[in-house]
Amino acid sequence: MTTTAAPTATLTPPSRWRSLLRSHAAMPVVLAVVLLATYLWVQSLQLDDIERRSLNADILVRMLAEHLKLTAVTTVIVVIVAVGAGILLTRPALRWLAPAATGLANIGQATPAIGLLVLLSLWLGIGFTTALIGLIAYALLPVLQNTIVGLNQVDRKLIEAGHGIGMSPLAVLTRVELPLAVPVILAGVRTALVLAVGVATLATFIDAGGLGGLIVTGIKLQRTPVLVTGAVLTAALALLLDWLGGVITDLFRPRGLG
Repeated sequence: MTTTAAPTATLTPPSRWRSLLRSHAAMPVVLAVVLLATYLWVQSLQLDDIERRSLNADILVRMLAEHLKLTAVTTVIVVIVAVGAGILLTRPALRWLAPAATGLANIGQATPAIGLLVLLSLWLGIGFTTALIGLIAYALLPVLQNTIVGLNQVDRKLIEAGHGIGMSPLAVLTRVELPLAVPVILAGVRTALVLAVGVATLATFIDAGGLGGLIVTGIKLQRTPVLVTGAVLTAALALLLDWLGGVITDLFRPRGLG
């Protein structure tokens, strides 16, 4: 009996690189134009002492680094936990637990973000670790849900074909199921990234830093340049990470599924 080999991710040929660059070229240009326009607008204003201190280059770099650190650490932990849990919950022995696990993960996202962070800070204190736990709880559901959906929608005939040619369950998972589920899983990671960037702005309320400090300062002190700069940087970061997620999704999409 002949079987059809399952499509797997391969090295990206030069033609595919060119196609990726053409299809994803617009967003970086738009973001560069928006950031340049914001910079020129701020430079054209007569800033007072508070605005100059808030928009100091060193402070902006520090806040951006804090925001990126929160987002990056959250995403790494969420991917490890959610993808691992999603794999386990799609195995026959544990599949019955999937609804309960997704329901539990949904609690974090159903809770208002600021309320979740405040409750955690009352329990664990303020700081980076508390903000990180809140962000993980908020970003877990999309990756877990997409991992389960992506693995469950793999054609069962391909899985049976893998077993039929003598592949172990682990080999079937790594060489058949995961490569075919990667686009769906990465879509969940993209959603989690954008959620993490947005919720990380609230980390400033529990002394965890981030770009939210600019937004809060701008609102409290009625300094429009500070508020606009914080909002633009946060939005640009979210859009940039979403763009990177789209590039990576297309890059790792198995050939023939595009």
